[in-house]
Amino acid sequence: MDWLTLKSGSDVRGTAVGEGAVLTDEVALALGAAFVRKLCAEKGKKASEITISLGRDSRISGPALLAAAAEGIRKAGAVAIDFGMCTTPAMFMSTITDGFRTDGAIMITASHHPWNKNGLKFFTEKGGLEGNEITELLRNAQTPQDELHEEGEIRQIPFLPVYMKQLADRIRKGLGTTDQQPLKGLQVAVDAGNGAGGFYAELMEQLGASTEGSQFLEPDGRFPNHIPNPENTDAIQSLQAAVTASGADVGVIFDADCDRAAIVDGDGKAINRNRLIALISAILLEEKKGQTIVTDSVTSSGLADFIRDHGGRHYRFKRGYRNVIDEAIRLNREGESCPLAIETSGHAALRENHFLDDGMYLVTVLIIRAMIMKRRNEKLGSLIADLREPVESTEIRLNITDQDFRTIGEKVIRSVLDYAGKDPDWHIAPDNREGIRISFDLNDKNDAGWFLLRLSVHDPVMPLNAESDIPGGVKDMLQRLYNVISDSKGIDLTPLKQAAGVD
Repeated sequence: MDWLTLKSGSDVRGTAVGEGAVLTDEVALALGAAFVRKLCAEKGKKASEITISLGRDSRISGPALLAAAAEGIRKAGAVAIDFGMCTTPAMFMSTITDGFRTDGAIMITASHHPWNKNGLKFFTEKGGLEGNEITELLRNAQTPQDELHEEGEIRQIPFLPVYMKQLADRIRKGLGTTDQQPLKGLQVAVDAGNGAGGFYAELMEQLGASTEGSQFLEPDGRFPNHIPNPENTDAIQSLQAAVTASGADVGVIFDADCDRAAIVDGDGKAINRNRLIALISAILLEEKKGQTIVTDSVTSSGLADFIRDHGGRHYRFKRGYRNVIDEAIRLNREGESCPLAIETSGHAALRENHFLDDGMYLVTVLIIRAMIMKRRNEKLGSLIADLREPVESTEIRLNITDQDFRTIGEKVIRSVLDYAGKDPDWHIAPDNREGIRISFDLNDKNDAGWFLLRLSVHDPVMPLNAESDIPGGVKDMLQRLYNVISDSKGIDLTPLKQAAGVD
């Protein structure tokens, strides 16, 4: 097997359980050793001077893969520090936290993906490794090396208590108090989805909050209750029911490794996707007007208006959490104040938190505001009461059947772009930075609907998002799009044809 097939963006990922398992202990061991070699070369250190922290989420394959990666680090002559159950953001924090400051960190996780999948994420104090670095790491790991010498060491040290204290300190700072229980009077329902985030309920209790209504806090690597995904409808509805039944002020939900999150307000309304972006944007823009919010490309027109009306600039960029983070960092470097990079999926990185992709930190900032508003007898959701939401919205995934999927996808996008340039009713978005985003005037209403057709970052798929402010608008736009690309080869247009109501 070519180990490069395990590359998934800036992660390593693959099936880790059962028949067809490709992410094996052998791979994890070799990657641990390869990471040591990479750090030695970059830092000018001997292997014996290198320390690497390791953590995992609750997946059943996690303990064995972590142990194998740690053994690879040890056999390469370095020190492996085993944190056990941990979160992805906490792993990065271990590289910059006094008393640890490891040279690198590895998280064993596959985020929200099925229980039989797993993966490895790699960090240094500069952040997560880029996609090209993952490619080189995999190549190095698969290349036969001199025999590994058993010279290093494996230590077991807990880090979650340190990370919990960092979050607790942020809450006290945000509330302007040194009180040991600053959240007294607040009720927070925590849904960890049986992933690694169950400890957040313990943190809330330590800070004085009630956690009645919390559920699925115990780690269970088969995720028996619902997919640990803040975007998943069943998962969100489960939390909504828990919040409503318990009377909680706010509900919070994490994915398996806690780098993504969403919330439910006291009225039982889900605040994820565009609503989540609007909520944190409102808080940040209240603190300072004129700032730029970087999002992915599929955010709604209503969100753009909301950010503008609250004194900010909405900057749409490409899908992929690393893409939005890197762009926000670039904008700040060029002098444009940008406090937030966030995807509709719930990946969020705040400038105040090292632009770390940390769903739990985002939730913590929102908990602070929920406590402030509770004292005023107000609810968190009121901050986005003026967010205009579409009447209709849909997402369709068009499978590319040709092996050369990238060429086919780019050809389809070019055909739409060429047509839009000739038809005055098709308005190409001025901030079109990925695929092709077209807006339409519908029923004499300007820019009443839009669609975005793009090529998936990793898969042979073309996701198509569409929103309309009037009934029937989505179907109208999809019919127009189908008429333009109906003759395209190498792509299955059946879902588009069905959604457009074309015979």
